[in-house]
Amino acid sequence: MLYVYLIPIVLIVALYWGLQRRRHARNLAALEQTRVAGLTEPASLHPLLDPARCIGCGSCVTACPEGNVLGLINKKAVLINPSHCIGHGACRIACPMEAISLVFGSEKRGVDIPLVDADFQTNVPGIFIAGELGGMGLIRNAIEQGRQALEAIKQLRGIGRGDALDVVIVGAGPAGLSASLGALQHKLRFVTVEQESLGGTVAHFPRGKLVMTAPATLPIIGKVKFTETTKEALLKFWEEVVQRTGLNIQYQERVDEITHHDGMLTVKTNRNSYHTRAVLLAIGRRGTPRKLDVPGEDLAKVVYRLIDPEQYRGQRVLVVGGGDSALEAAASIAEQPDTQVILSYRADAFSRAKEKNRARIAAAEHAGQLRVLFKSNVKEIQPQHVILDQEGQILELDNDAVIVSAGGVLPTPFLQKIGIQVDTKHGTA
Repeated sequence: MLYVYLIPIVLIVALYWGLQRRRHARNLAALEQTRVAGLTEPASLHPLLDPARCIGCGSCVTACPEGNVLGLINKKAVLINPSHCIGHGACRIACPMEAISLVFGSEKRGVDIPLVDADFQTNVPGIFIAGELGGMGLIRNAIEQGRQALEAIKQLRGIGRGDALDVVIVGAGPAGLSASLGALQHKLRFVTVEQESLGGTVAHFPRGKLVMTAPATLPIIGKVKFTETTKEALLKFWEEVVQRTGLNIQYQERVDEITHHDGMLTVKTNRNSYHTRAVLLAIGRRGTPRKLDVPGEDLAKVVYRLIDPEQYRGQRVLVVGGGDSALEAAASIAEQPDTQVILSYRADAFSRAKEKNRARIAAAEHAGQLRVLFKSNVKEIQPQHVILDQEGQILELDNDAVIVSAGGVLPTPFLQKIGIQVDTKHGTA
């Protein structure tokens, strides 16, 4: 009779170990594929794992919303697809052994990050930073940071007293909008200024681009349950929020200077001067696009963001860059009739781009819709041509338009001017 009970148990154990071996082999293969493809550099905030603490429970693997960033190898959690990570941080929360910390940059690639404390206050008292400027590009995280930063500002001494504003919120992207709604909810005296339009960086995504986000909580509005949506749908929702709440945003107003005196701050813009107890900088990192610094870059055909792919119909277009913006721009333009698209990137792999965008480019290249030139650099831009250097080979290509999507330059001079310390992170928190 004992065998009747033992046989099912043995079968279950055998099945379990068989599944474990297959997972282990699959994770090893994924890690090797990542190394071969040169996709070993995380794009932004990412987990740093302590193998001495890790017990191999797999909680982090299960918790990751992307599903294939982490895997167990030899009973330890490993980053098997670092470039897929977009900084959710769910793995750190799920780990029962505190074996995971979230860090910026790596030994090979440093990331400039303004110095902030746990409440998002910088080394300059009264000045706070939330969202993309602080390295948090994920929409959900930016919304949450804006809300939390406003909660911290609300606790500052002097809030609600005197004639000055309680806070000036700079930027109307995800973090700025969330903070502004929080200020409205708590009846703070505030003003929100935005040098361009509602949405911040999101407003400059290509038309129809899929925006990846997750459930987030907006003050006044409550939980917002987006999983996958378009740029247009997300901006429309935010516009409805602004109208529904009566939130007042001062558009086309740019901050030029912030000074501090006797515990108060003065914010000077191109239109006004505000006396305030606190300032929340919720601006993007891409306000100043990174340029190529090559002859001909000042030609009218050179731009630094894609607004509408249709305007390039029938043209010969060069897109420069290897991040998500560059890949999305190249793929969107390649879908237009009669276009010829070349995507130039200086490295040998798209290590900073999401898997979906890499797959989209691969499919477009396979279909003959575009051409990818890895290990190439633009040497000169001419009215009818572009000159590229690909591993010593000079290429002269017919060209009607150039889109440079090489990221943005952190506004370090502005931050340093107002006294904010900026650190370069090499795999540190």
